[in-house]
Amino acid sequence: MNLHWIDQVVLCSYLIGIVIFGCYFSRHNTTTRKFMDAGGRLAGWVVGLSIFGTYLSSISFLGNPGASFDRNWNPFVFSLSLPLAAWIACQWFVPFYRKNNQVSAYSHLGIRFGKWAKNYAILCFLLTQTVRIGAVLLLVAMAVHPLTGIGIPLIILVLGIAVILYTFFGGIEAVIWTDVVQSIVLTIGILVAIVFIAIGMPNGPKQIFEIALQDPENLKFSLGSFSNTLSEPTFWVILVFGLFINLQNFGIDQTYVQRYATAVDEKAAKKSVWLACWLYLPVSALLFFVGTCLYAYYQARPDLVPADFQGDQAFAHYISTQLPVGLVGLLIAAILAAAMSSVDSSLNSCATLICIDVWPQFQSGEILGPDQIEQRDKRVLILSTVGIGLLGIGVGVFLNGTQSVLDAWWKLAGILSGGMLGLFILGLIARDVRGRHALAGVCVGVMFIIWMTLSPIFFADSWFAFPWHANLIIVLGTVAIIVLGVGISFLFSQANRIDIQPDDR
Repeated sequence: MNLHWIDQVVLCSYLIGIVIFGCYFSRHNTTTRKFMDAGGRLAGWVVGLSIFGTYLSSISFLGNPGASFDRNWNPFVFSLSLPLAAWIACQWFVPFYRKNNQVSAYSHLGIRFGKWAKNYAILCFLLTQTVRIGAVLLLVAMAVHPLTGIGIPLIILVLGIAVILYTFFGGIEAVIWTDVVQSIVLTIGILVAIVFIAIGMPNGPKQIFEIALQDPENLKFSLGSFSNTLSEPTFWVILVFGLFINLQNFGIDQTYVQRYATAVDEKAAKKSVWLACWLYLPVSALLFFVGTCLYAYYQARPDLVPADFQGDQAFAHYISTQLPVGLVGLLIAAILAAAMSSVDSSLNSCATLICIDVWPQFQSGEILGPDQIEQRDKRVLILSTVGIGLLGIGVGVFLNGTQSVLDAWWKLAGILSGGMLGLFILGLIARDVRGRHALAGVCVGVMFIIWMTLSPIFFADSWFAFPWHANLIIVLGTVAIIVLGVGISFLFSQANRIDIQPDDR
Protein backbone atom coordinates (compact mmCIF):
# COMPACT_ATOMS: atom_id res chain seq x y z
CA MET A 1 0.00 0.00 0.00
CA ASN A 2 1.13 3.56 -0.72
CA LEU A 3 -0.01 6.24 1.70
CA HIS A 4 -2.07 9.14 0.42
CA TRP A 5 -0.09 12.36 0.44
CA ILE A 6 -2.30 13.77 3.22
CA ASP A 7 -1.50 10.78 5.43
CA GLN A 8 2.17 11.20 4.58
CA VAL A 9 1.98 14.85 5.69
CA VAL A 10 0.22 13.87 8.94
CA LEU A 11 2.78 11.16 9.69
CA CYS A 12 5.86 13.20 8.80
CA SER A 13 4.52 16.22 10.68
CA TYR A 14 4.07 14.10 13.79
CA LEU A 15 7.56 12.62 13.62
CA ILE A 16 9.26 15.97 12.97
CA GLY A 17 7.09 17.72 15.54
CA ILE A 18 7.81 15.21 18.32
CA VAL A 19 11.57 15.43 17.69
CA ILE A 20 11.50 19.25 17.77
CA PHE A 21 9.29 19.18 20.87
CA GLY A 22 11.69 16.81 22.63
CA CYS A 23 14.77 18.80 21.63
CA TYR A 24 13.12 21.95 23.03
CA PHE A 25 13.80 20.67 26.53
CA SER A 26 17.55 20.83 25.94
CA ARG A 27 17.38 24.36 27.37
CA HIS A 28 16.44 22.83 30.74
CA ASN A 29 19.00 20.06 30.40
CA THR A 30 21.91 22.08 31.81
CA THR A 31 23.47 19.50 34.13
CA THR A 32 23.94 15.75 34.15
CA ARG A 33 21.66 15.49 37.18
CA LYS A 34 18.85 17.20 35.25
CA PHE A 35 19.48 14.85 32.32
CA MET A 36 18.69 12.00 34.70
CA ASP A 37 16.00 13.41 37.03
CA ALA A 38 14.80 16.71 35.45
CA GLY A 39 15.83 18.53 38.61
CA GLY A 40 13.14 16.70 40.60
CA ARG A 41 10.57 19.39 39.81
CA LEU A 42 7.87 17.72 37.67
CA ALA A 43 4.22 17.53 38.68
CA GLY A 44 2.69 14.17 39.55
CA TRP A 45 0.20 14.25 36.67
CA VAL A 46 3.02 14.76 34.14
CA VAL A 47 5.05 11.85 35.53
CA GLY A 48 1.89 9.72 35.72
CA LEU A 49 1.06 10.28 32.05
CA SER A 50 4.64 9.37 31.21
CA ILE A 51 4.43 6.09 33.15
CA PHE A 52 1.10 5.38 31.45
CA GLY A 53 2.69 6.02 28.04
CA THR A 54 5.51 3.61 28.86
CA TYR A 55 3.03 0.94 29.94
CA LEU A 56 1.06 1.34 26.72
CA SER A 57 3.73 0.04 24.37
CA SER A 58 3.31 -0.87 20.73
CA ILE A 59 3.05 -4.50 21.88
CA SER A 60 -0.10 -3.61 23.84
CA PHE A 61 -1.43 -1.35 21.09
CA LEU A 62 -1.29 -4.10 18.47
CA GLY A 63 -1.22 -7.27 20.58
CA ASN A 64 -4.24 -6.67 22.83
CA PRO A 65 -6.72 -6.22 19.95
CA GLY A 66 -5.21 -9.30 18.31
CA ALA A 67 -5.74 -11.36 21.47
CA SER A 68 -9.41 -10.43 21.87
CA PHE A 69 -9.98 -10.85 18.10
CA ASP A 70 -8.64 -14.42 18.14
CA ARG A 71 -9.83 -15.49 21.58
CA ASN A 72 -11.33 -13.42 24.41
CA TRP A 73 -10.49 -10.90 27.15
CA ASN A 74 -8.45 -13.31 29.28
CA PRO A 75 -5.20 -11.25 28.96
CA PHE A 76 -7.07 -8.21 30.34
CA VAL A 77 -6.90 -9.89 33.77
CA PHE A 78 -3.23 -8.82 33.74
CA SER A 79 -4.43 -5.21 34.04
CA LEU A 80 -6.73 -6.03 36.96
CA SER A 81 -3.67 -6.69 39.14
CA LEU A 82 -2.45 -3.11 38.69
CA PRO A 83 -4.30 -1.51 41.64
CA LEU A 84 -2.76 -3.96 44.13
CA ALA A 85 0.70 -3.52 42.59
CA ALA A 86 0.26 0.27 42.68
CA TRP A 87 -0.75 0.13 46.35
CA ILE A 88 2.32 -1.94 47.23
CA ALA A 89 4.51 0.45 45.22
CA CYS A 90 3.15 3.49 47.05
CA GLN A 91 3.46 1.79 50.44
CA TRP A 92 7.04 0.56 50.06
CA PHE A 93 8.79 1.12 46.73
CA VAL A 94 8.25 4.87 46.20
CA PRO A 95 9.11 5.83 49.84
CA PHE A 96 12.18 3.58 49.70
CA TYR A 97 13.65 5.25 46.62
CA ARG A 98 12.63 8.78 47.61
CA LYS A 99 14.06 8.38 51.12
CA ASN A 100 17.41 7.25 49.76
CA ASN A 101 17.38 9.98 47.06
CA GLN A 102 18.25 7.36 44.46
CA VAL A 103 18.01 7.76 40.70
CA SER A 104 19.43 4.27 40.15
CA ALA A 105 17.21 1.29 40.92
CA TYR A 106 20.23 -0.92 41.65
CA SER A 107 22.76 1.10 43.66
CA HIS A 108 21.19 -0.07 46.92
CA LEU A 109 21.77 -3.72 45.94
CA GLY A 110 25.51 -3.04 46.03
CA ILE A 111 25.19 -1.62 49.53
CA ARG A 112 22.86 -4.38 50.68
CA PHE A 113 24.53 -7.47 49.20
CA GLY A 114 27.80 -6.37 47.63
CA LYS A 115 29.05 -5.26 44.22
CA TRP A 116 28.11 -8.57 42.57
CA ALA A 117 24.40 -7.95 43.22
CA LYS A 118 24.43 -4.48 41.70
CA ASN A 119 26.41 -5.58 38.66
CA TYR A 120 24.20 -8.65 38.14
CA ALA A 121 21.03 -6.54 38.14
CA ILE A 122 22.54 -3.85 35.88
CA LEU A 123 23.82 -6.40 33.36
CA CYS A 124 20.40 -8.08 33.25
CA PHE A 125 18.69 -4.72 32.76
CA LEU A 126 21.05 -3.43 30.05
CA LEU A 127 20.83 -6.67 28.06
CA THR A 128 17.06 -6.82 28.38
CA GLN A 129 16.52 -3.18 27.42
CA THR A 130 18.92 -3.21 24.46
CA VAL A 131 17.16 -6.14 22.87
CA ARG A 132 13.78 -4.77 23.97
CA ILE A 133 14.52 -1.63 21.94
CA GLY A 134 15.25 -3.78 18.91
CA ALA A 135 12.17 -5.94 19.48
CA VAL A 136 9.82 -2.95 19.86
CA LEU A 137 11.24 -1.25 16.76
CA LEU A 138 10.91 -4.49 14.80
CA LEU A 139 7.35 -5.17 15.90
CA VAL A 140 6.16 -1.67 15.06
CA ALA A 141 8.01 -1.80 11.72
CA MET A 142 6.29 -5.10 10.89
CA ALA A 143 2.94 -3.42 11.58
CA VAL A 144 3.67 -0.18 9.71
CA HIS A 145 5.31 -1.84 6.68
CA PRO A 146 2.06 -3.11 5.07
CA LEU A 147 0.40 0.23 5.82
CA THR A 148 3.06 2.34 4.14
CA GLY A 149 5.01 0.07 1.79
CA ILE A 150 8.25 1.30 3.38
CA GLY A 151 10.90 -1.38 4.03
CA ILE A 152 11.13 -2.76 7.57
CA PRO A 153 14.86 -1.94 8.06
CA LEU A 154 14.26 1.67 6.94
CA ILE A 155 11.36 2.09 9.37
CA ILE A 156 13.52 0.74 12.20
CA LEU A 157 16.36 3.09 11.27
CA VAL A 158 14.26 6.27 10.90
CA LEU A 159 12.20 5.69 14.02
CA GLY A 160 15.26 4.73 16.08
CA ILE A 161 17.23 7.81 15.04
CA ALA A 162 14.24 10.08 15.74
CA VAL A 163 14.01 8.77 19.31
CA ILE A 164 17.79 8.98 19.82
CA LEU A 165 17.76 12.64 18.74
CA TYR A 166 15.26 14.00 21.24
CA THR A 167 16.45 11.70 24.05
CA PHE A 168 20.04 12.78 23.32
CA PHE A 169 19.23 16.49 23.51
CA GLY A 170 16.40 16.66 26.04
CA GLY A 171 17.23 13.99 28.62
CA ILE A 172 14.58 12.55 30.94
CA GLU A 173 12.44 15.70 30.78
CA ALA A 174 12.13 15.32 27.00
CA VAL A 175 11.30 11.64 27.48
CA ILE A 176 8.58 12.42 30.01
CA TRP A 177 6.94 15.29 28.10
CA THR A 178 7.03 13.48 24.75
CA ASP A 179 5.48 10.47 26.49
CA VAL A 180 2.70 12.77 27.70
CA VAL A 181 1.98 13.87 24.12
CA GLN A 182 2.27 10.32 22.80
CA SER A 183 -0.08 8.89 25.44
CA ILE A 184 -2.70 11.46 24.35
CA VAL A 185 -2.18 10.56 20.66
CA LEU A 186 -2.50 6.86 21.53
CA THR A 187 -5.74 7.33 23.41
CA ILE A 188 -7.26 9.50 20.67
CA GLY A 189 -6.27 6.90 18.08
CA ILE A 190 -8.00 4.12 20.02
CA LEU A 191 -11.22 6.13 20.43
CA VAL A 192 -11.25 7.12 16.75
CA ALA A 193 -10.88 3.47 15.71
CA ILE A 194 -13.78 2.34 17.95
CA VAL A 195 -16.08 5.08 16.63
CA PHE A 196 -15.40 4.26 12.99
CA ILE A 197 -15.78 0.51 13.49
CA ALA A 198 -19.07 1.06 15.31
CA ILE A 199 -20.58 3.32 12.65
CA GLY A 200 -19.34 0.94 9.95
CA MET A 201 -21.39 -2.01 11.25
CA PRO A 202 -24.17 -2.89 8.75
CA ASN A 203 -26.89 -2.92 11.46
CA GLY A 204 -25.45 -0.27 13.75
CA PRO A 205 -23.17 -0.38 16.84
CA LYS A 206 -25.42 -2.79 18.77
CA GLN A 207 -24.52 -5.49 16.23
CA ILE A 208 -21.04 -5.64 17.79
CA PHE A 209 -22.49 -7.02 21.02
CA GLU A 210 -24.99 -9.25 19.25
CA ILE A 211 -22.26 -11.00 17.24
CA ALA A 212 -19.77 -11.14 20.13
CA LEU A 213 -22.30 -12.62 22.55
CA GLN A 214 -23.38 -15.23 19.99
CA ASP A 215 -19.87 -16.68 19.72
CA PRO A 216 -20.06 -19.89 21.80
CA GLU A 217 -16.52 -21.12 21.21
CA ASN A 218 -14.43 -18.27 22.58
CA LEU A 219 -16.97 -16.35 24.69
CA LYS A 220 -15.64 -13.04 23.41
CA PHE A 221 -16.02 -11.08 26.64
CA SER A 222 -14.83 -13.92 28.89
CA LEU A 223 -11.99 -13.27 31.35
CA GLY A 224 -10.99 -16.94 31.22
CA SER A 225 -11.72 -20.01 33.28
CA PHE A 226 -12.01 -19.71 37.07
CA SER A 227 -10.92 -23.33 37.61
CA ASN A 228 -8.02 -24.22 39.91
CA THR A 229 -5.81 -25.81 37.24
CA LEU A 230 -2.28 -24.43 36.93
CA SER A 231 -1.58 -25.73 33.44
CA GLU A 232 -3.92 -23.29 31.67
CA PRO A 233 -4.04 -19.47 31.53
CA THR A 234 -6.97 -19.28 33.93
CA PHE A 235 -8.19 -16.05 35.54
CA TRP A 236 -6.11 -16.79 38.64
CA VAL A 237 -2.90 -17.68 36.75
CA ILE A 238 -3.03 -14.44 34.73
CA LEU A 239 -3.91 -12.38 37.82
CA VAL A 240 -0.92 -13.65 39.83
CA PHE A 241 1.35 -13.35 36.78
CA GLY A 242 0.22 -9.75 36.29
CA LEU A 243 0.84 -8.91 39.93
CA PHE A 244 4.44 -10.13 39.80
CA ILE A 245 5.15 -8.42 36.45
CA ASN A 246 3.71 -5.15 37.73
CA LEU A 247 5.67 -5.42 40.98
CA GLN A 248 8.74 -5.91 38.83
CA ASN A 249 7.89 -2.77 36.85
CA PHE A 250 7.22 -0.57 39.87
CA GLY A 251 9.96 -2.03 42.06
CA ILE A 252 13.08 -2.79 40.00
CA ASP A 253 12.60 -1.46 36.46
CA GLN A 254 14.88 1.56 36.04
CA THR A 255 12.51 3.13 33.50
CA TYR A 256 9.86 3.42 36.25
CA VAL A 257 12.06 3.98 39.30
CA GLN A 258 13.85 6.87 37.61
CA ARG A 259 10.53 8.68 37.22
CA TYR A 260 10.00 8.67 40.98
CA ALA A 261 13.05 10.92 41.26
CA THR A 262 11.71 13.38 38.68
CA ALA A 263 8.58 14.15 40.72
CA VAL A 264 8.61 17.28 42.89
CA ASP A 265 8.05 15.30 46.10
CA GLU A 266 7.03 11.88 47.42
CA LYS A 267 3.33 12.75 47.30
CA ALA A 268 3.62 13.64 43.60
CA ALA A 269 5.55 10.42 42.92
CA LYS A 270 2.78 8.36 44.52
CA LYS A 271 0.17 10.33 42.60
CA SER A 272 1.96 9.47 39.36
CA VAL A 273 1.78 5.74 40.11
CA TRP A 274 -1.95 5.88 40.84
CA LEU A 275 -2.67 8.05 37.80
CA ALA A 276 -0.85 5.61 35.50
CA CYS A 277 -2.78 2.73 37.09
CA TRP A 278 -6.24 4.28 36.71
CA LEU A 279 -5.50 5.41 33.15
CA TYR A 280 -4.09 2.10 31.94
CA LEU A 281 -7.02 0.03 33.22
CA PRO A 282 -9.75 1.63 31.04
CA VAL A 283 -7.47 2.26 28.06
CA SER A 284 -6.28 -1.35 27.99
CA ALA A 285 -9.95 -2.39 28.18
CA LEU A 286 -10.61 -0.17 25.16
CA LEU A 287 -7.81 -1.93 23.26
CA PHE A 288 -9.39 -5.32 23.95
CA PHE A 289 -12.73 -3.85 22.92
CA VAL A 290 -11.14 -2.80 19.61
CA GLY A 291 -10.34 -6.47 18.96
CA THR A 292 -13.89 -7.52 19.82
CA CYS A 293 -15.28 -4.79 17.55
CA LEU A 294 -13.04 -5.92 14.71
CA TYR A 295 -14.14 -9.53 15.19
CA ALA A 296 -17.79 -8.48 14.89
CA TYR A 297 -17.02 -6.16 11.98
CA TYR A 298 -15.36 -8.87 9.89
CA GLN A 299 -18.00 -11.42 10.87
CA ALA A 300 -20.63 -9.04 9.54
CA ARG A 301 -18.56 -8.23 6.43
CA PRO A 302 -16.66 -11.43 5.56
CA ASP A 303 -16.00 -10.17 2.03
CA LEU A 304 -13.43 -7.77 3.51
CA VAL A 305 -11.34 -10.53 5.11
CA PRO A 306 -8.27 -11.59 3.08
CA ALA A 307 -6.96 -15.15 2.97
CA ASP A 308 -4.79 -16.41 5.88
CA PHE A 309 -6.08 -13.62 8.12
CA GLN A 310 -4.80 -13.59 11.72
CA GLY A 311 -5.80 -11.55 14.74
CA ASP A 312 -2.50 -9.72 15.05
CA GLN A 313 -3.08 -8.32 11.56
CA ALA A 314 -6.67 -7.25 12.18
CA PHE A 315 -6.09 -3.73 13.52
CA ALA A 316 -3.43 -2.81 10.96
CA HIS A 317 -5.56 -4.25 8.14
CA TYR A 318 -8.57 -2.22 9.22
CA ILE A 319 -6.53 0.98 9.46
CA SER A 320 -5.10 0.53 5.98
CA THR A 321 -8.32 -0.41 4.20
CA GLN A 322 -11.28 1.19 5.99
CA LEU A 323 -10.27 4.50 7.55
CA PRO A 324 -10.61 7.74 5.55
CA VAL A 325 -7.63 9.75 4.32
CA GLY A 326 -5.98 11.70 7.13
CA LEU A 327 -7.08 9.32 9.88
CA VAL A 328 -4.83 6.59 8.49
CA GLY A 329 -1.86 8.88 9.14
CA LEU A 330 -3.18 9.61 12.67
CA LEU A 331 -3.52 5.92 13.54
CA ILE A 332 -0.07 5.10 12.17
CA ALA A 333 1.25 8.00 14.25
CA ALA A 334 -0.44 6.40 17.28
CA ILE A 335 1.32 3.09 16.55
CA LEU A 336 4.65 4.91 16.26
CA ALA A 337 3.91 6.83 19.47
CA ALA A 338 3.44 3.55 21.33
CA ALA A 339 6.87 2.39 20.18
CA MET A 340 8.63 5.71 20.80
CA SER A 341 7.31 5.99 24.37
CA SER A 342 8.92 2.62 25.13
CA VAL A 343 12.22 3.20 23.34
CA ASP A 344 12.97 6.66 24.74
CA SER A 345 12.47 5.41 28.31
CA SER A 346 14.84 2.51 27.71
CA LEU A 347 17.51 4.77 26.19
CA ASN A 348 17.53 7.30 29.01
CA SER A 349 17.40 4.71 31.78
CA CYS A 350 20.28 2.69 30.29
CA ALA A 351 22.41 5.84 29.89
CA THR A 352 21.65 6.82 33.49
CA LEU A 353 22.73 3.44 34.86
CA ILE A 354 25.94 3.46 32.83
CA CYS A 355 26.79 6.94 34.13
CA ILE A 356 25.92 6.31 37.80
CA ASP A 357 26.79 2.67 38.36
CA VAL A 358 28.94 1.29 35.53
CA TRP A 359 31.39 3.98 34.44
CA PRO A 360 32.68 4.88 37.95
CA GLN A 361 33.90 1.29 38.39
CA PHE A 362 36.40 1.82 35.56
CA GLN A 363 37.76 5.12 36.84
CA SER A 364 41.34 5.47 37.99
CA GLY A 365 42.25 7.14 41.26
CA GLU A 366 42.74 10.48 39.51
CA ILE A 367 41.20 13.37 41.43
CA LEU A 368 38.94 15.54 39.28
CA GLY A 369 37.31 18.88 39.98
CA PRO A 370 33.52 19.37 39.89
CA ASP A 371 33.61 20.87 36.38
CA GLN A 372 35.74 18.03 35.05
CA ILE A 373 33.40 15.43 36.59
CA GLU A 374 30.41 17.21 35.07
CA GLN A 375 31.97 17.24 31.59
CA ARG A 376 32.99 13.60 31.88
CA ASP A 377 29.50 12.51 32.97
CA LYS A 378 27.90 14.50 30.14
CA ARG A 379 30.04 12.67 27.60
CA VAL A 380 29.17 9.33 29.19
CA LEU A 381 25.43 10.09 29.08
CA ILE A 382 25.51 11.27 25.48
CA LEU A 383 27.66 8.43 24.21
CA SER A 384 25.61 5.87 26.13
CA THR A 385 22.33 7.20 24.72
CA VAL A 386 23.63 7.07 21.17
CA GLY A 387 25.44 3.74 21.66
CA ILE A 388 22.50 1.88 23.21
CA GLY A 389 20.19 3.35 20.57
CA LEU A 390 22.37 2.22 17.68
CA LEU A 391 22.77 -1.22 19.25
CA GLY A 392 18.99 -1.47 19.60
CA ILE A 393 18.52 -0.48 15.95
CA GLY A 394 21.08 -3.10 14.95
CA VAL A 395 19.29 -5.77 16.99
CA GLY A 396 15.96 -4.87 15.37
CA VAL A 397 17.43 -5.14 11.86
CA PHE A 398 19.22 -8.38 12.75
CA LEU A 399 16.05 -9.99 14.14
CA ASN A 400 14.01 -9.04 11.08
CA GLY A 401 12.42 -12.20 9.72
CA THR A 402 13.58 -14.40 12.62
CA GLN A 403 10.51 -14.64 14.81
CA SER A 404 11.81 -17.77 16.54
CA VAL A 405 14.88 -15.87 17.72
CA LEU A 406 12.58 -13.16 19.06
CA ASP A 407 10.52 -15.69 20.99
CA ALA A 408 13.66 -17.27 22.41
CA TRP A 409 14.90 -13.90 23.58
CA TRP A 410 11.71 -13.16 25.49
CA LYS A 411 12.17 -16.45 27.30
CA LEU A 412 15.74 -15.43 28.18
CA ALA A 413 14.50 -12.01 29.31
CA GLY A 414 12.09 -13.79 31.64
CA ILE A 415 14.98 -15.74 33.13
CA LEU A 416 16.93 -12.54 33.80
CA SER A 417 14.07 -10.48 35.18
CA GLY A 418 12.83 -13.29 37.41
CA GLY A 419 16.17 -13.36 39.20
CA MET A 420 16.20 -9.56 39.61
CA LEU A 421 12.78 -9.36 41.26
CA GLY A 422 13.56 -12.13 43.72
CA LEU A 423 16.85 -10.49 44.70
CA PHE A 424 15.20 -7.10 45.23
CA ILE A 425 12.39 -8.42 47.43
CA LEU A 426 14.86 -10.56 49.37
CA GLY A 427 16.88 -7.46 50.22
CA LEU A 428 13.78 -5.51 51.17
CA ILE A 429 12.07 -7.98 53.51
CA ALA A 430 14.84 -10.24 54.90
CA ARG A 431 17.19 -8.15 57.03
CA ASP A 432 19.30 -11.10 58.23
CA VAL A 433 20.18 -12.33 54.73
CA ARG A 434 23.78 -11.51 53.76
CA GLY A 435 25.43 -11.24 50.37
CA ARG A 436 26.68 -14.83 50.23
CA HIS A 437 23.23 -16.16 51.18
CA ALA A 438 21.59 -14.05 48.47
CA LEU A 439 24.18 -15.14 45.90
CA ALA A 440 23.50 -18.81 46.62
CA GLY A 441 19.75 -18.21 46.45
CA VAL A 442 20.01 -16.37 43.13
CA CYS A 443 22.26 -19.03 41.56
CA VAL A 444 19.96 -21.90 42.51
CA GLY A 445 16.83 -19.86 41.79
CA VAL A 446 17.97 -18.87 38.29
CA MET A 447 18.81 -22.51 37.54
CA PHE A 448 15.26 -23.35 38.62
CA ILE A 449 13.87 -20.61 36.32
CA ILE A 450 16.00 -21.91 33.42
CA TRP A 451 14.61 -25.41 33.94
CA MET A 452 11.01 -24.15 34.05
CA THR A 453 11.58 -22.10 30.87
CA LEU A 454 13.49 -24.57 28.72
CA SER A 455 12.34 -28.02 29.85
CA PRO A 456 9.01 -27.85 27.94
CA ILE A 457 11.04 -27.14 24.78
CA PHE A 458 13.72 -29.81 25.11
CA PHE A 459 11.78 -32.41 27.12
CA ALA A 460 8.26 -32.06 25.74
CA ASP A 461 5.82 -34.80 26.89
CA SER A 462 8.38 -35.98 29.44
CA TRP A 463 8.01 -36.22 33.22
CA PHE A 464 11.01 -33.88 33.44
CA ALA A 465 9.20 -31.00 31.69
CA PHE A 466 7.73 -28.16 33.76
CA PRO A 467 4.04 -29.15 34.02
CA TRP A 468 2.38 -25.77 34.66
CA HIS A 469 1.66 -22.71 32.54
CA ALA A 470 4.62 -20.55 31.48
CA ASN A 471 3.14 -17.45 33.15
CA LEU A 472 3.88 -19.03 36.52
CA ILE A 473 7.63 -19.11 35.86
CA ILE A 474 8.32 -15.59 37.15
CA VAL A 475 6.05 -16.23 40.14
CA LEU A 476 7.68 -19.50 41.20
CA GLY A 477 11.17 -18.28 40.32
CA THR A 478 10.82 -15.15 42.43
CA VAL A 479 9.40 -17.07 45.38
CA ALA A 480 12.15 -19.70 45.06
CA ILE A 481 14.93 -17.09 45.28
CA ILE A 482 13.33 -15.49 48.34
CA VAL A 483 12.77 -18.82 50.11
CA LEU A 484 16.25 -20.09 49.23
CA GLY A 485 17.93 -16.90 50.40
CA VAL A 486 16.07 -16.89 53.71
CA GLY A 487 16.54 -20.65 54.16
CA ILE A 488 20.27 -20.59 53.49
CA SER A 489 20.65 -17.62 55.86
CA PHE A 490 18.77 -19.53 58.56
CA LEU A 491 20.93 -22.64 58.11
CA PHE A 492 24.13 -20.59 58.38
CA SER A 493 22.87 -18.83 61.51
CA GLN A 494 21.94 -22.17 63.12
CA ALA A 495 25.35 -23.60 62.28
CA ASN A 496 27.05 -20.58 63.85
CA ARG A 497 25.00 -20.96 67.02
CA ILE A 498 26.05 -24.61 67.29
CA ASP A 499 29.71 -23.66 66.80
CA ILE A 500 29.69 -21.12 69.63
CA GLN A 501 27.62 -23.26 72.04
CA PRO A 502 29.49 -23.61 75.38
CA ASP A 503 30.65 -27.07 76.54
CA ASP A 504 28.17 -28.26 79.23
CA ARG A 505 30.06 -31.34 80.23
